[in-house]
Amino acid sequence: MRYVIFDDNKWENFFPLTYTRSTGDLRVGILKLRQRICAYLELEKADIIVPVSLQKVYKERHSDWQINTLFADETIFINSRVKINNALVQAIKQLNAGSCLIYKQDVLAARFTPLAGDISSDQMNELFNELSKMEWKEPVTWNYIWELISENSKYIEHDFQNFFYDKDNYFETETGITVLNPYNIWLGEGCSIMPGVIIDATEGPVIIDEGAKIMANAVIMGPVYIGKNSTIKVGAKIYEGTSIGPVCKVGGEVEESIFQAYSNKQHDGFLGHSYLGEWINIGADTNNSDLRNDYGQVPLYFYPKKKKIDTGCQFVGAVIGDHSKTGINCTINTGTVIGVGCNVVGSDMIMNHVRSFHWGFMKTLIEHEIGKFIDTATAVKKRRKLGFSEAEKELYSKIHKSVFALK
Repeated sequence: MRYVIFDDNKWENFFPLTYTRSTGDLRVGILKLRQRICAYLELEKADIIVPVSLQKVYKERHSDWQINTLFADETIFINSRVKINNALVQAIKQLNAGSCLIYKQDVLAARFTPLAGDISSDQMNELFNELSKMEWKEPVTWNYIWELISENSKYIEHDFQNFFYDKDNYFETETGITVLNPYNIWLGEGCSIMPGVIIDATEGPVIIDEGAKIMANAVIMGPVYIGKNSTIKVGAKIYEGTSIGPVCKVGGEVEESIFQAYSNKQHDGFLGHSYLGEWINIGADTNNSDLRNDYGQVPLYFYPKKKKIDTGCQFVGAVIGDHSKTGINCTINTGTVIGVGCNVVGSDMIMNHVRSFHWGFMKTLIEHEIGKFIDTATAVKKRRKLGFSEAEKELYSKIHKSVFALK
C-alpha cells in the first residue's frame, strides 16, 4: 500500500505562508501537519503532492521523496489539511477500494489505484471525480491561518501527550534554575539551560528540543515548544501557546505565536497571536497589537478574496511571510498580513496588508527589486551555511512577477 499526502485547491487559503511551502509543512503545536498525519498512521514517510509552483524546490530539497508522481499501485490519499485523530484514522483504514471520504466539498481521504504519471495539487479534484463518496459528519480540516494560531496551545498539549511524553524524561533540578511541575517537561538531547531560568509547566507542557539553548533569566510558561537548535535570549518571556521551530533566536515577550523556522526576534518588544514563516527578522523594539481597542472580532486579509474577512477571533496579531523584515521601533496593528520578501521600517503603523516585495515606510512603500532581494536572501542563508538555490530564485521571481504583473 502506498500513502500520499496531498495539498488540495485550498492551499491559497494559507498565503503568504504557502507561497513558499506545502500546506502539509505548516506547523501547529509541536509537529507540522504532514508529520502528525504520518505519526498517527505510523508511517516513516509518505509520498507528497504539492502545487506545481513548489515542485522544483521540493524535489531539490528532498531528492529521496516521491513528489508529484503517481504509481499504478493501490494508494491511500490523505488531505494535508485534515485534523487527524484516531476516529479519522480508523475511517481511512476502512475505506473500500474506489471510494473517498468527504466533508462537504473537501475530500479528506481516498483509496484507489491511480494511473501512473505526474500530477500536482491543481489537478487533485479531477482525480477523485469517479470515486464513490462516504460522508464524514463533523468538520475536521484546517481552513485558515488564524485557526492554527488559536488552536496552538491545544496541539502542543496533544503532541506532548501522544508523541513526546516520557515518564523517564523530565527536568532534574539544577542549582539556580526554577522548575514547576518537572514531569510536564521534556528535554531533548544536548539542550542547555542557564542559571536564573524559570520553567513553569503548571498550566501546560514545556518541550525543549535537541540542541536548544535557554539563556539566563528567561521565563517559559507552558504550553510551549522550543525547537531544535533554537536560542531563547537573556531575560525573554515566552508565554503559553508559543511554538518556536528549529534554528530561531527569540527574545523579548512572545505569546500564543508560531515561528515556522530560521526566524529571529532577538530583542525586546511584544509579539502576540502571530504566525511567522522562515528567514524573518523582527527589529529591536518592534511591537504588535493582537487585540482591538473595542475588543471586537479581528478581520484579516484573505488572499483568495483579495480583501479582509472576519476571523471570528478576538485575538489575532500578525502573519508574516518568508524573508520579510521590520526595522527598529516598528508598530504592527492588530490583524496585519505582511507578504513575502518585505522590508518595512519607520514610525508609520504597519497595518492591513503589505503586499509581497515592498520596501520602505508604510505610507510610501516601493517595489523591492527582485535582484536586490535575491542578494539579501543569499547573504542571510549563507550565515547559516545554506545556499539560496536556483529553484528558490525561480520560485521567488515568479511570486515577484505575479505581484507586479498589473503594474
